[in-house]
Amino acid sequence: MLLARTAVRSLPARTFALRAMSTSRPLGAAINTVTVFGAGLMGAGIVQVAAQNGLKVIMTDVSDAALDNGRNIITKSLTRIARKLHPESESSQQEVLRSTFANITTTTSAASAVENTDLVIEAIVENLETKQELFRRLDELAPKETIFASNTSSLSIKRIAETCSEERQTRFAGFHAFNPVPQMKLVEVVQADKTTDATRDALLELCKTMKKTPVNCKDTPGFIVNRLLVPYMLEAIRMVERGDASAEDIDTAMKLGAGLPMGPLELSDFVGLDTLSAIARGWREERVSTGELEAKSVEEVQILEKLLQEGKKGRKSGEGFFKY
Repeated sequence: MLLARTAVRSLPARTFALRAMSTSRPLGAAINTVTVFGAGLMGAGIVQVAAQNGLKVIMTDVSDAALDNGRNIITKSLTRIARKLHPESESSQQEVLRSTFANITTTTSAASAVENTDLVIEAIVENLETKQELFRRLDELAPKETIFASNTSSLSIKRIAETCSEERQTRFAGFHAFNPVPQMKLVEVVQADKTTDATRDALLELCKTMKKTPVNCKDTPGFIVNRLLVPYMLEAIRMVERGDASAEDIDTAMKLGAGLPMGPLELSDFVGLDTLSAIARGWREERVSTGELEAKSVEEVQILEKLLQEGKKGRKSGEGFFKY
């Protein structure tokens, strides 16, 4: 779990000092300080974009090594951005990095990370029990006014929040950013049954501060994007399995016929075949029985499972439906 020892590192030191002196967040106040749990690609991306846009951010993970990895992800991303913005000026490029990192604090202490924060965004492993346990512990540590949000792409916000107090569940929502976060403009703000309109509105405003375009939706399977995208990708895979058309021809047809930048098989490889399979399996186990989804839309596809058994996970492993 992301609840570890109490080492705290500041970048620079005055950032933590400012956070430590802050007071509890009044109900309905604007979000100025954000804590992100998870320093992987998604977590680091959220940290970067928030810090770039003037928010104070605490990046939290279980170890210094994980935090160093997050810093490296942010540094590489910022360097690319800085070179595009200031191709002729190295000093201006360095200022982009300096000004962003001035807004970032890192810590392995969950208690320190949430003691005075306005918002907690969780971006850890896509596992319901793991997320529930994290939020259960944080509910005991964070001020009662703090908003909680999960960056899950496929799990139920209501289920994730149910280990928190009834009061906290009114300030619990989904904040689904898309990878790579610095480039992708969309954020799905997901409103569960108990999420108040004030919580939703605070997150919608945060998206605008981060220069993202938010959409608001209810806590349904896959929200908007994945609810449409996952069955679409699975059906394309079934077409390959049935021999209706080749992966190459299906992708060409959808790119040229529907104007899409990427075909469904290439997109499946990009997302990760393991991720796609896990989402479909989770929906079969959690959502079909409740009538939220039709079984056929997420039924198991043998060719997908065969590729995974062969270690072919898509772009991340060098091969999926295509070779990379």
